[in-house]
Amino acid sequence: MSLFFPGTTSCLVTGGAGFIGCALAPHLLEFFDQVVVLDNLHPQVHPHGRPPAALPEQVRFIQGDVTDHQTWDALLAGHHPALVVHLAAETGTGQSLTAAHRHAAVNVAGLACMLDGLVRHDKRPQRIVLTSSRAVYGEGAWQAEQGKGIVYPGQRSAAQLEQGQWDFPGLDPLPFAAQHTEPHPSSVYGVTKLAQEQLLTVWGEAMAVETAILRLQNVYGPGQSLTNPYTGVVSTFAMLAAAHKSIPVYEDGQITRDFVFIDDVVSALCTLIARPTVPRHPLDVGSGQAVTIAEVAARIARRYGAPPPHISGTFRHGDVRHAACVLSPTMAALDWRPQVFLEEGLERFCRWVDQQRAEGL
Repeated sequence: MSLFFPGTTSCLVTGGAGFIGCALAPHLLEFFDQVVVLDNLHPQVHPHGRPPAALPEQVRFIQGDVTDHQTWDALLAGHHPALVVHLAAETGTGQSLTAAHRHAAVNVAGLACMLDGLVRHDKRPQRIVLTSSRAVYGEGAWQAEQGKGIVYPGQRSAAQLEQGQWDFPGLDPLPFAAQHTEPHPSSVYGVTKLAQEQLLTVWGEAMAVETAILRLQNVYGPGQSLTNPYTGVVSTFAMLAAAHKSIPVYEDGQITRDFVFIDDVVSALCTLIARPTVPRHPLDVGSGQAVTIAEVAARIARRYGAPPPHISGTFRHGDVRHAACVLSPTMAALDWRPQVFLEEGLERFCRWVDQQRAEGL
């Protein structure tokens, strides 16, 4: 893969000690002379308070907070990144409803703090890549029956959920497509990710800095936190099944998601980074396949010989009913396509979980 950035270059990865950052860093070392990772090592993600072993030792690690101006002054005084990959974010969809200030501070104010630091130190990167989220769409667009058009039903209300009315009567969900689906976030997290996209785009246009946005579906794979309760259902399900417990499945089990393997996310990021130009509009990154949560739970339970999953009827405010994406625009724009689909991805993930458990991690 050829690289867009010529000469002696360096890159900065914010939140780079996290799941995606640790998987991406080895590839960045092939592209850049210097890779700098900034991360605050939040205890919810890093309970031991130290950089993960998966982060290559060649990476220059800086512990700091993206919301702290002094952190940016110290970092940018001696570092001029040609590329910034902005991964730093609070990501808990449900948690964001009870930690709204924290999500807004890190996701919105933290990005703004970085941009101010770049201006203050007159350090303009050639490109900034932002990992956004399918959460910006909320419930997305739905097709009305009998060809009555496309509607945006909005957020499911508390009363609707309490009555067990999981879907929208008379409507069928449509997969998200960045060029067509209007963003209508239904969680505080989703609101902050959409604000990130808009903030970065406006700033980049004004400062002549190229910006690129990837809207990720549900990312999973080896390296994902097995202790953070907000990291995703695949790791939660695997840990329960490995302990031979029945997996509780929310709502009626027919929630759908697009699970994208970590290797495919890294591949999409590397492809985007290496391009001489990037699309001006956001790109969706997923597997292109929707699967119910009940099916994922059943597959993992069978893998471990655990009791069958059970439908709990529990729900979580801010969760959307259906989430999947149309991949053809991304595949055309990047000449990229996912390689690891659910059956293989779950087996690779479960083998890694088994190794972690055997090592007492």
